[in-house]
Amino acid sequence: MTTRRLFLQFTTILPALGAASAASPTAAQGGAPRHYVLVAGAWHGGWMWRKVANLLRAAGHQVFAVTNTGLGERHHLLRNDVTFDVFIDDIVNVIEWEELRDVYLVGHSFSGRTVSAVADRIPERLKRIVFLDAVLSQNGESMLDTLPPAAREERVRSVREVDGVKVVPPPEPAALGVTAPEDAAWLKRRLTPHPFSTYTSPLRLAHPLGNSVPCTYIHCVDPIFTAIGPSAAYAKSRADWQNLEIRSGHDAMVISPGPLSEMLLALA
Repeated sequence: MTTRRLFLQFTTILPALGAASAASPTAAQGGAPRHYVLVAGAWHGGWMWRKVANLLRAAGHQVFAVTNTGLGERHHLLRNDVTFDVFIDDIVNVIEWEELRDVYLVGHSFSGRTVSAVADRIPERLKRIVFLDAVLSQNGESMLDTLPPAAREERVRSVREVDGVKVVPPPEPAALGVTAPEDAAWLKRRLTPHPFSTYTSPLRLAHPLGNSVPCTYIHCVDPIFTAIGPSAAYAKSRADWQNLEIRSGHDAMVISPGPLSEMLLALA
């Protein structure tokens, strides 16, 4: 495919990207192709990034949308011993086996913890960490430790067993800000129970959060997902982090894929 043909395809698919992406040239415009690794939050899988991944690829970039063990198309691997460390290995192994460098590592919601741990292990492989409406934890904290009290109690009350495995059942799509009927039906079909063991496993960091990798926090503000309130507040307290807002509900990659893709393409 010629550069001109790819550029025309990109502008047809995403005309709204012109202004922001002009400051950061896409591969189709002569810039170097980027590597984006997109990590889904609780109950989701790599499938949730479909719209965003298509837009980033149309701009000439390489995209890996990863599904953690026990979720999505890997739900057959659900076990009680799927701990948070397994989730970390899932992402580290993709980056290492694909031999990726200068990675834009994007973690949504629950996976803010996962990408933090990946940065702690392999910072030399990363260009930037992007926390998308993400949970942030400090060393030694579990997912439950980071949630506001009401959200923590709700998660614990919701725990069920599926074939002997403790899980957190998926919420209704509206709780994730997804109200468009077609999108809500899509999520309803695809969301899977989340292994509760990853909620109780602590985050182990050998370095400060972010590990000196440039960090961007994107807060979804329409409506605000209250469970990540403390994390968004912490991100704003970090003068060395870039803080952005997107007028979208929590699942921005489903609700507002165009504006979110624009943000990701415009990152330094």
